[in-house]
Amino acid sequence: MDTMESTKILGGVCAALLVFMLGGWAAEEIYHVGGKGHGHGDDHVSGYPIEVAEAVEAESAEPEVTLEEMMAMASPDKGKKVFSKCKACHKVGDGEHGTGPSMYQVVGRDIGSVNAFEYSGAMASVGGVWNAESLNAFLIKPASYIAGTKMSFAGLKKGTDRANVIKYLETLN
Repeated sequence: MDTMESTKILGGVCAALLVFMLGGWAAEEIYHVGGKGHGHGDDHVSGYPIEVAEAVEAESAEPEVTLEEMMAMASPDKGKKVFSKCKACHKVGDGEHGTGPSMYQVVGRDIGSVNAFEYSGAMASVGGVWNAESLNAFLIKPASYIAGTKMSFAGLKKGTDRANVIKYLETLN
């Protein structure tokens, strides 16, 4: 390779680098959102601000429904449909256990008290009674309510779904 070819290669690399740098500078000038410099410091704004004051006001205007109100409107039939998510692990017959304990007469029963079922240490040590309040709190996200539980269920996010399931569980006597 002679000097002329080396010069051409070096010139091509420098030209590509120059085009790359000029492209970055042009993009910065066209799309820069504000502030000084290259977006560092307190003046930096990432993206374009979107006003959402109306959406926040609309959310706060909604009345919060209590558990008692949800339970008054709950339906055991709807709860049975929602409970289908639980059937993979829980049975509803007396003494019938799956991966989880039987849900027969669970409302009013002591937490972690079925003798024929081996609970996790966390569940066995909780204490208390399964009532509407404790079931509601547990069904939001079981792992948050009882840290260390073996139950890997993600939870029921909708309050109406939880109330319907609790109403259905109350019928299992």
